[in-house]
Amino acid sequence: MKLHTLRPAKGAKINPKKRVGRGQGSGKGGTATRGHKGAKSRANFKQKRHSEGGQMPLQRRLPKRGFKNINRIDYRTFNLDQIEKIAEKYELSEFTAENLYIHKFINRTDKVKILGRGEVSKAYAFKVNAITETAKKAIEEKGGSVEII
Repeated sequence: MKLHTLRPAKGAKINPKKRVGRGQGSGKGGTATRGHKGAKSRANFKQKRHSEGGQMPLQRRLPKRGFKNINRIDYRTFNLDQIEKIAEKYELSEFTAENLYIHKFINRTDKVKILGRGEVSKAYAFKVNAITETAKKAIEEKGGSVEII
C-alpha cells in the first residue's frame, strides 16, 4: 500500500459539481464552456418559451379558427328529470341559485337555465335566470311557480 495509490471505495465518492470560469488551470476557464460570442455565451441570457430558433413558431403555423363571442351568456342547465332526482335526494321544494350552490351543483357566479326533458311529479318553486317554454308549461301544470331573476 502506497499513499499515491489510495482511492475511496467504489461508489463512495460523488463527482463534485463542474466549477467553470475559475482560471485556465482548471481546464474550464476563459469561455467557461460556453463557446465564443453569441447570445448563449452572455450573462443573463434567457430564451423566450415559444422561440424555435428562426423556424416558424407553432402558433403561427396553425390556422385561426372561429371566434369568441364576448356577449355570450353561459348557463348551467338542468332538465326536469334531473330536477326531480335532486329534489328527492335533498328534499327540496324550492330551486334557487342559492340552493343549488349550497348543494354544490353550481358555482357562485353561474346562471341557471331549466330545460324541458322529463317531467316533474309535484309542485316546485323556481327562481332561475332562464327557462324554456316546455319546462315552464310542465311546471305550471303541476301547480309550481316560475320566477325569472
